[in-house]
Amino acid sequence: MSMSERKTIDLEQGWDFMQKGIMKLKNILEGLPEPQFSSEDYMMLYTTIYNMCTQKPPHDYSQQLYDKYKEAFEEYILSTVLPSLREKHDEFMLRELVKRWANHKIMVRWLSRFFHYLDRYFIARRSLPPLNEVGLTCFRDLVYKELNGKVRDAVISLIDQEREGEQIDRALLKNVLDIFVEIGMGQMDHYENDFEASMLKDTSAYYSRKASNWILEDSCPDYMLKAEECLKREKDRVAHYLHSSSEPKLLEKVQHELLSVYANQLLEKEHSGCHALLRDDKVEDLSRMFRLFSKIPRGLDPVSSIFKQHVTAEGMALVKLAEDAASNKKAEKKDIIGLQEQVFVRKVIELHDKYLAYVNDCFQNHTLFHKALKEAFENFCNKGVAGSSSAELLATFCDNILKKGGSEKLSDEAIEETLEKVVKLLAYISDKDLFAEFYRKKLARRLLFDKSANDDHERSILTKLKQQCGGQFTSKMEGMVTDLTLAKENQTSFEEYLSNNPNADPGIDLTVTVLTTGFWPSYKSFDLNLPAEMVRCVEVFKEFYQTKTKHRKLTWIYSLGTCNISGKFEPKTMELIVTTYQVIFLTSCFLVLYTSFFIFHFSFLSLHILVWMSIYLRIVVFCFQ
Repeated sequence: MSMSERKTIDLEQGWDFMQKGIMKLKNILEGLPEPQFSSEDYMMLYTTIYNMCTQKPPHDYSQQLYDKYKEAFEEYILSTVLPSLREKHDEFMLRELVKRWANHKIMVRWLSRFFHYLDRYFIARRSLPPLNEVGLTCFRDLVYKELNGKVRDAVISLIDQEREGEQIDRALLKNVLDIFVEIGMGQMDHYENDFEASMLKDTSAYYSRKASNWILEDSCPDYMLKAEECLKREKDRVAHYLHSSSEPKLLEKVQHELLSVYANQLLEKEHSGCHALLRDDKVEDLSRMFRLFSKIPRGLDPVSSIFKQHVTAEGMALVKLAEDAASNKKAEKKDIIGLQEQVFVRKVIELHDKYLAYVNDCFQNHTLFHKALKEAFENFCNKGVAGSSSAELLATFCDNILKKGGSEKLSDEAIEETLEKVVKLLAYISDKDLFAEFYRKKLARRLLFDKSANDDHERSILTKLKQQCGGQFTSKMEGMVTDLTLAKENQTSFEEYLSNNPNADPGIDLTVTVLTTGFWPSYKSFDLNLPAEMVRCVEVFKEFYQTKTKHRKLTWIYSLGTCNISGKFEPKTMELIVTTYQVIFLTSCFLVLYTSFFIFHFSFLSLHILVWMSIYLRIVVFCFQ
């Protein structure tokens, strides 16, 4: 049938038919006996709207139908929905509201289908609010605006009941709060202004009351346990029924009331505050303290300050203990005092291990606590003990580990670990150059007198020092180690020279260590009246060295030389290890005895005359460019 042949439907007739369909929908929503809509029912209703909107003017009733669509919702809300809500209170009102909101959305969905032609053409051309929005707006303006205050208060009351340990219907709260979100149709204004603001205010008041009692009744660990549990439960509430956007605001309120307000009182509690937790090594409680106070603005500042004070106090106690021990040993041997200093360094290392573990574990590697640890160790690590600077103590401790026969009997792995820790301590020493000087002198003695227990450990600590302090810091030390390697190669060349030139052999086993002046500590050089045999040794080596280079000056450091003397006293053989000075003295004495007592004490002299002496001479010599 064409439009010209179709019978015109007037407004009253058409609307009467639509009212029957709307009434059927209302009855279904109210639970009254009513058959469901069939596809034919739906098509009849849709077609009626279509026909009334496509008739020629003045029978195009699009605007009137748009208005009546809205009136249908208003009439249903005013006659049925609001009366049912007004007669209920508290949780019963909330349940009714959830039911009515669900029914309303169903009604919007069905009516917007019946009136769908309006959405497609009339509304689009006129830029009017779509049917779905009109339906939701009716509920907002008539139901929500009247009841949102009562609803908000009922929800907050249930939340407080749950905080007190009562069981509540969380699903109900979730459905109610979803209404606050959905009624905004994409905006959070209604949820935030009509519910969230009051909920946050109530939360602050609730936890303010709780905190004022707990701070008086509970120890610091117990208080923190309660605070952590409260925060956990509030997060759980967000997960179950509050909107996710509420979480940071809600937790901030709880943290402020439980932690920020009482931070100083909590940390300074006499028998259970931060000082006590550190003193008693309450690792779990300290970890909890960090977790809680890291959540509030500048909350970690006082915690790190107390940590610094505590570590400083423990370090100063070690210094005093070492000083007292050294004072008690003054009348005794110096090596006993040295042993006390070794114990002191070991205890400082143990202290650093302990509190570095606190920083890494309890305080989650936070930079604030690394800074506190650094400043604390700087405070006491630069204190001297028994007249020795901290730089000297560390250098001596390293020497004791690295030299043969040191008091520290450790495995290779333990030595490496200990050296790593010593280098970490060096970071706290203000005068690192002083440490370098002490270390260089002790390294020189280990290298020159063959006192180093393990070359790998020597190189390892230099690598660690280089990483910690830079290449310039270790350049001379590395040069010393390299010098020794080159000196050994030089000695091999010298021995080959002697084997190729038998006439040059001085008759004494001679080892000369040639070193570079710039790398080594300065040593005084004295001119000595050497025995003829030793003069011969020096001359032979000079001749050899000139075959290799003619542009370097050799300075002989006799004070660093040693001699191995084997004496055969019938029937015994004795070996003496003496310095170069001592061997010169011994040979001089031998000549004096021989000259003075040959006639008068022959029998005595015979003991000396029968001595056969073989000398192994080792001399250090520095070369200059």
